[in-house]
Amino acid sequence: MAAVATVGLIRARSRILIASADPSFRKRVMRNPVYAGSLSEEAVGGAHALAQLLKFPCDSVLLDRNLPDLDASEVAEQIRKQYPRTEVEMLDSRVGSETLQDGDVRETENATACDEVENLEEVSESCAKAETFAAGAEALPGMIGTSRPMQQVYRLARMVAPRDTTVLVTGETGTGKELVAEGVHRLSRRSKHPFVVVNCAAIPEALLEAELFGHARGAFTGAVQSRLGRIHVAQGGTLFLDEVGELPLSMQAKLLRFLQNGEVQRLGSSDVYRVDVRVVCATNVRLLELVQAKQFRMDLYYRLAIFPIEVPALRNRVGDVSVLADYFVTKLATETAVPPKYLTASALRFLEQGKWAGNVRELQHAIERAFILAGNDPQLSLEHFQAPGEAVS
Repeated sequence: MAAVATVGLIRARSRILIASADPSFRKRVMRNPVYAGSLSEEAVGGAHALAQLLKFPCDSVLLDRNLPDLDASEVAEQIRKQYPRTEVEMLDSRVGSETLQDGDVRETENATACDEVENLEEVSESCAKAETFAAGAEALPGMIGTSRPMQQVYRLARMVAPRDTTVLVTGETGTGKELVAEGVHRLSRRSKHPFVVVNCAAIPEALLEAELFGHARGAFTGAVQSRLGRIHVAQGGTLFLDEVGELPLSMQAKLLRFLQNGEVQRLGSSDVYRVDVRVVCATNVRLLELVQAKQFRMDLYYRLAIFPIEVPALRNRVGDVSVLADYFVTKLATETAVPPKYLTASALRFLEQGKWAGNVRELQHAIERAFILAGNDPQLSLEHFQAPGEAVS
């Protein structure tokens, strides 16, 4: 009962953010007369709340202790650091019915309040586009770059890593989504257990079920012995499903069932095994567009997109091109045991002005090609980056 009572009197026309995964709880809280006349906004989780504060500065944040993605105390700490004038009050949706009686509430006249957060794509985008909440977020293992968009990736990944929350990493091809997934794994309590990668687009549909769930001997032609699936192999660790948007509908239903009950049944066997596996997925397509086209299950999408992290395109990472280029040049020199090479000023300007449709992967390949063309020359010049027959400007 004290959970809501401690909020106290909210001054008229104050701005309030209520963060809870339970839409009925959010409604009941905001119907309380204490908040009458306040301007309010809603969030469905911790990451969403942090994102909402950037576009909706608040006087008070009402934070459900039972957030689906992050620890509520950690979110509260971040809000207090970033917004010292914003009050943070902890609520508990599990006891909310004891503190908010229907006879004691009335509807708040509030044109800006959300009735429901029905569009999860909007939630995902607002989380992904949120600015860095504290400067100097440490890079994930194996990742290079200090731009603001990458700082946000590092921060979100580090916040969610200690939990078992399902993570959906989005971004264009070549941005480093697998590195983010592996970084989440390496920073988690599962780091000493397997990190198992499954490229959903690279395995034929006929073999995908056996690859993921395993099979018993004789389950199909050629199954001469029983085999554990990739999910089972990831026991205690992390299963990374790359290109998850390529999963056929039949496999989407089976994956959803696994996510719901944590059980694996091998193809051709009635035996059921419980496994402890965290799932991280990645895609370079907009899954909600596939949902609308009936090519991806909405219930599976909601299961996977609990905590979205969007990896920015290289063209949006101001200042990172030169850092990455220097890193790749040094790495190549070390791997090939040759004297150090360096980029000329004109070559570096050329790289920084590139559009990089293939993102970091394309930049890495361009550096490697120039490195080879340079031969014994210690300089990587503009001419080494230009296609044959292309004029040097």
